[in-house]
Amino acid sequence: MKKRVLLAFSGGLDTSYCVCYLSKIKQLEVHSVIVNTGGFTSDELSAIEKRAQLLGVKEHHTLEVTEQYYTNCIRFLVYGNILRNNTYPLSVSAERIFQATAIAEKARDMGVDFVAHGSTGAGNDQIRFDMIFNILIPEIEILTPIRDQKISREEEIIFLRDQGVDLEWDRMIYSINKGLWGTSVGGKETLTSHAALPDQAYPTEITKKDTTELSIEFKGGQIIGFNGKIYKDPVQAIIALNELAAPFGVGRDIHVGDTIIGIKGRVGFEAPAPILIIKAHQTLEKHVLTKWQIYWKDQLATWYGMHLHEGHFWDPTMRDIEKFLESTQMNVNGTVYLKLQERHFEITGIDSPHDLMSEKFGSYGEMNLAWDGNDTRGFAKIMANQTRIYRSVNKGSDHD
Repeated sequence: MKKRVLLAFSGGLDTSYCVCYLSKIKQLEVHSVIVNTGGFTSDELSAIEKRAQLLGVKEHHTLEVTEQYYTNCIRFLVYGNILRNNTYPLSVSAERIFQATAIAEKARDMGVDFVAHGSTGAGNDQIRFDMIFNILIPEIEILTPIRDQKISREEEIIFLRDQGVDLEWDRMIYSINKGLWGTSVGGKETLTSHAALPDQAYPTEITKKDTTELSIEFKGGQIIGFNGKIYKDPVQAIIALNELAAPFGVGRDIHVGDTIIGIKGRVGFEAPAPILIIKAHQTLEKHVLTKWQIYWKDQLATWYGMHLHEGHFWDPTMRDIEKFLESTQMNVNGTVYLKLQERHFEITGIDSPHDLMSEKFGSYGEMNLAWDGNDTRGFAKIMANQTRIYRSVNKGSDHD
């Protein structure tokens, strides 16, 4: 009997090559799998399945993990207001972890001999897939034909034609990766340090010009609806908010950051809902959390985002950080008000029953109701005492 391999399959040139190479050259029984994390329509998934069958896979599997992806990851990115380098909402890096995890679980359930992916040796995804597979299914060998052979696009096409596969392969000017938490865009401009992506590189055309009012509802730190409509779950709210906001051109940017493999990387993205949700959530937290809650959330969220980006999702410290982040969200309830404009948005205010900016305790710069002037004099004197002593003892020093 042939040994079996489960291949992560997108339907593109690289993974199509992998199907034929693994079946024809390596003489393996190839099973293909695609994992939906919110980036594919039913028609697209059907077309990918047909492509896999045309290439001769033994069986094709479609795994749906969008809800798990939100529950086990995205909500913590919101709780932590996580934007890598204060810019990027971890669109691709987060979803790759959940795609790799779902594939690993499927490979274990099937009892295959090998698991394979079509990543090259030049990016982060190879590390994320390999790490998750090594953690969850260390007993199953990983095959990576594209990385190992360093094969060119033209060589892949010639090989496929020699194997009787003569399909049209689009040479896209821009590479697009769409998911629930944003769409990444790569092209010749992102290979430079100075060039901007043109409007046509982004998947959504800017058609909205007029200013539009927007209100986002949060309960326990999670989006539950907007503009007065409550959705059955946050995933549906995110999808609907993306559809509303994308035509304004908000949530577009270029992220520059450190890759797992040690080089700088640059990628464009379109993520209207993630950016609006995170910025609105962060504004609400400024009103309802204490200074030290916000401080420690910022520290832990930075680590959480970095570990997730670099593939360390299954390290137990991630569960510890998640528990802390979740515990801070009890009072993150209310409405955030925004204005959407062409290529821009503005947060105008919030309304929450837990707002700590209460007139009962005073108005900043206007009137205090919690203490008097004598209390302030004593407080300031005590706060100044340590530095006063230092300057008295060390007169003439460089720090004096």
